Amino acid sequence: MVGKDYYATLGVAKGASDEELKKAYRKAAMRHHPDKNPDNRERAAEKFKEVSEAYEVLSDAEKRKVYDQFGEQGLKGGFAPGGGAGFPGGVHFNPRAAEDVFAEVFGGRNPFSGQAFADVLGGRGRGGDPLASLFGAFSGAGGPLGGMGGPGMGGGMPGMGGMGGGMPGMGGMGGGMPGMSGFGGMPGGATPSTSGRKDAPIEHSINCTLEELYKGTTKRLKISRSVMDGSGNSQRVQETLSVDIRPGWKGGTRITFDGKGDQRPGSAPADVVFVVTEKPHAVFRREGADLHCTLRVPLVDALCGATHTVTTLDGRRLSIPVSGVAGPASEKVVRGEGMPISKAPGTKGDLRIHFDIVFPRALSDEQKAMLRRVLPPG
Repeated sequence: MVGKDYYATLGVAKGASDEELKKAYRKAAMRHHPDKNPDNRERAAEKFKEVSEAYEVLSDAEKRKVYDQFGEQGLKGGFAPGGGAGFPGGVHFNPRAAEDVFAEVFGGRNPFSGQAFADVLGGRGRGGDPLASLFGAFSGAGGPLGGMGGPGMGGGMPGMGGMGGGMPGMGGMGGGMPGMSGFGGMPGGATPSTSGRKDAPIEHSINCTLEELYKGTTKRLKISRSVMDGSGNSQRVQETLSVDIRPGWKGGTRITFDGKGDQRPGSAPADVVFVVTEKPHAVFRREGADLHCTLRVPLVDALCGATHTVTTLDGRRLSIPVSGVAGPASEKVVRGEGMPISKAPGTKGDLRIHFDIVFPRALSDEQKAMLRRVLPPG
């Protein structure tokens, strides 16, 4: 493959899933963030933008497809399957600011101060953004690398990419360098960007049976969302998200996928939140980590004792001895046979069995007399 190996940069296999990519990016971004490397900020900043660029490409289905087929040069040159370089319909890629990618994946939460990152890049850009774009010099964004050229050169040369780019200048270079942001094919060297604003999360319900919440399961859910492509156009894409339901989760548990919702111009993609709901069960009723069920017991068993069975949520048959005299208000507790406790792996709540005493529909006079003789009055 020609150019950068984005898969190697993130340390993932070529067939890595979206979740594997995000996990690898989170780990690498936290490791290389300049604010976490005060003794070697410049090198950390370079590594930080490398992993951010790699994730930006591989997490976008369209960019990833072009990269897999043509490599980095094909991607940045505007190649697209079935089309020529730089023509409408191609993918034109200008890397976004590494901090924008970081904020999008981490939901706008920067665990560091951000000051060291700004210091590495030379302070505020012309736009007043305290975390100036790492790639400002290549996107016409007016970043901290502005003012490198001399007077009289602001007109620049034509862009190197899309045909619609006209004669873009180097927007943030202080009139000094030829236009390089023509990769995007947009007039004046402008490129699509986000302000970091994020719309409200999009919520969906996940209905789970009590068996699924007992044993755990994986739900694969297909979503459709609007995204902005490299040319600033909105398009609908479909994606399948895998949600791992862990044993012991309760109704109301929320699972968030950062940046997997709709994206509007000028905004970061919204989050998608799945909310677990619990379906009613025919046998068991849940209260916290405990399970309750009702066992129907004939009167003779309630009086004389017997053994009954209860089938658990994972298919086991528990023997429940009914000893002594079981009354309608009796409760038998089986320790450790309730729901798993997600915050304490290996532990479970209790199974609480209530008795429903089944009385005979009719008795003969002889049976009544016999019962009066053997049962104490009152």
